[in-house]
Amino acid sequence: MLYLAEVTVKLKAGMLDPEGTTIKRALEHLGYHPNSVRSAKEYLIELEAESADKAREQIDQMCQKLIANPIIHDYIIDLREIE
Repeated sequence: MLYLAEVTVKLKAGMLDPEGTTIKRALEHLGYHPNSVRSAKEYLIELEAESADKAREQIDQMCQKLIANPIIHDYIIDLREIE
């Protein structure tokens, strides 16, 4: 089966987010006043696997080994079957 995983990676609470801070300042210069801005990255990964559990396991391994730094990042995996 073919699966699509949407992986969202963001900094853990309490970690400094220079990109979010810069965007917040720029928005304030444009006249907007957000309370906060946090940055995140999204990865779309297609893969074949025997089951959704196996696909999720593979994606989780990818995140732990390469995509996210478990010390400073949290990640969310949204997995769905595609045809």
